[in-house]
Order: sequence, then structure tokens, then C-alpha cells
Amino acid sequence: MKPEWLFSLIPLLIGVSFLGVGVYGLRRASALRRHGISAVARVVRHDTRRDDEGANYYHPVVSWTTPDGLECTYPSMFGRGTVLPGFGVGNSVTVLYDPDHPRRFEIRGWDSKPFFPVLTGVGAMLTVGTVSVLLVLMSPR
Repeated sequence: MKPEWLFSLIPLLIGVSFLGVGVYGLRRASALRRHGISAVARVVRHDTRRDDEGANYYHPVVSWTTPDGLECTYPSMFGRGTVLPGFGVGNSVTVLYDPDHPRRFEIRGWDSKPFFPVLTGVGAMLTVGTVSVLLVLMSPR
């Protein structure tokens, strides 16, 4: 067997990484749906992050108070190129948070629902496809 098969490890690594992040995100979202608590929060500001091509992504920072009086202020993990109507500074939004770890939360209507399923699907396809190619390349002829 020629050493070229080593190059197929690149898509395998990417696929396993995407699959791992996707499954983690799906499990986190599922746990929030099962055990999360809804709260009314207020958008206090937007963290702006610039990507490598110079595009700005806005991550709303929301603040809410838990029933036991804990003040929580955290940025969303999801950024968008524009601030959607209803998510400007001062607007009220609904968050679903983990009562044991309030940093784990999602903003209803802002967080991207298809992100983790798509990441999981792409990761699974890359992983299965690359493993299939490796099995064919490594099989005796």
C-alpha cells in the first residue's frame, strides 16, 4: 500500500471533529429542553466579533435573574451578521437555561436550530465516507 492513504486521514479528522461537536450540541440542546427553565431576559449589549474576512458577527449579551436571586449575564454562542428585529439592546427576550449551570442557555428565536444537526450530518458523512475509502484501500487485492 502506498503512503498516499495518509492524506485520507485529513477528512477523517475533520469528520470526527464535526461529529463530536454536533453530537455535543444536540445533547446539550436536548438536556435544555428536558430540564431547562424559561426566563425573561433583557438584551444589554452586543459583543461584536470580526472573522478573518472582515465580516462582523453580533452576539447578544442577555441578562436575567434566577428564582433564587442570581443575576446572570452571558453572551450567546451564536452570532449573526445583522441584529434581528426584536433582539436590539433593551429588548426583552426569552431564554431557556440550565438551573445548575446558567451559562448553558439558549435565546429563543436567535439560536440556530439546524446548526448542530447539520454539523452532525456532515461529520457523519465525512467519517463514514473516509472510513469506507480506507477499508477499500487497505483490503488485500
